[in-house]
Amino acid sequence: MFIKKLFLYLHLIINLNYLTMKHLFKSLAAFQQEVPVIHKATQGYGYTYADLPKIFEVINPLLKKHGLGFTQLINGTQIATCLFHVESAESIESKIDIPQGVILKGMNEFQVLGSAITYLRRYALSSMLGLVTDKDTDASGEQVKHEPKKLTLTNERFQKAIDAIGKGEFTTEQLIGLYDLTPAQLKTLEV
Repeated sequence: MFIKKLFLYLHLIINLNYLTMKHLFKSLAAFQQEVPVIHKATQGYGYTYADLPKIFEVINPLLKKHGLGFTQLINGTQIATCLFHVESAESIESKIDIPQGVILKGMNEFQVLGSAITYLRRYALSSMLGLVTDKDTDASGEQVKHEPKKLTLTNERFQKAIDAIGKGEFTTEQLIGLYDLTPAQLKTLEV
């Protein structure tokens, strides 16, 4: 009986989440299917990477096409990256701490801070959008396939999804297909 209620609760939460964020998630999924691999073309600090201007050049037209936008604001010692759906105002946000007191040879404290902010913006945005960066393989004829990343569920949302499954409003297979579940969450589904 408990499992049934848990499944129903889980389904309800997933449906509520879908209803409240459906425009954002639908547009993000469409964006992720269309965005190409972004090639690493900038050399620095002993490695290659895709710099912010290159990332913006690739993503901005596709974000606009799918009705998405983003902001990256500095708030104290954090960078807050917010992805939003333009028409519905649905949004998701992530925050990352800016390391303090870092010393890099040949840079003053402001240059170090600027470097850290640029680095964190690049990786926070890439993570939120599910971007893939790789070496340029066009010349060798190699193809790099982009697999969209699944979203994760907090334990609270997972519990609501379990309840919804218990009510028959959602299936375990749908849950596993849509979300990247933790080992503990997968084990709960096996019970």
